[in-house]
Amino acid sequence: MNPSQPHSLQPEYFDALYQEDPDPWKFETSDYEAEKYAATIAALPKPRYRSTFEIGGSIGVLTEKLAARTDSLLSIDVSKIAQDRAIQRCQHLPHVQFEIMQIPRDFPDAQFDLILISEVGYYLSLEDLKTAQQQMLNALEPGGHLLLVHWILYAKDYPLSGDEVHEAFLDLSPTHLKHLFGKREEQYRLDLFERC
Repeated sequence: MNPSQPHSLQPEYFDALYQEDPDPWKFETSDYEAEKYAATIAALPKPRYRSTFEIGGSIGVLTEKLAARTDSLLSIDVSKIAQDRAIQRCQHLPHVQFEIMQIPRDFPDAQFDLILISEVGYYLSLEDLKTAQQQMLNALEPGGHLLLVHWILYAKDYPLSGDEVHEAFLDLSPTHLKHLFGKREEQYRLDLFERC
């Protein structure tokens, strides 16, 4: 935990980044992101899902790839600036819906057989992460998959590290989640769980 940043990062933080640079993390151009996205999609154990929830869709690069593996996809983000670009990118995909939501304050009232939380868990305080975990458990169907992917290097602005996020979910295993697969690379880690 980062004692200098005990609270979840707010939408204004992200809007400022997107106003300065429409792709602040180089999702569209980075080889690192392309490799990580390929690994993310490859980690999905089922060829197709019924209903997918993507937490933190940003400008929609991964959203577009994820859409090919699901009948219905809800992608949320806290930044309207980012999400407007995602909507434009995915306008040819009518089964993808977008909403502005800030978890855990907002959470969809729906059931999913896949939840993806990629590169957003460390923006939450530990308290908010624990609340969001319970919301995800409630929304994930038995046998449904939860996929986490996070950068693991130090970032001074973030309340949590990528490792802390993943360890918090591993703490829910084996009573609530079954850990199916883990992968650790130089800059990120990926963990796949199944709802018990």
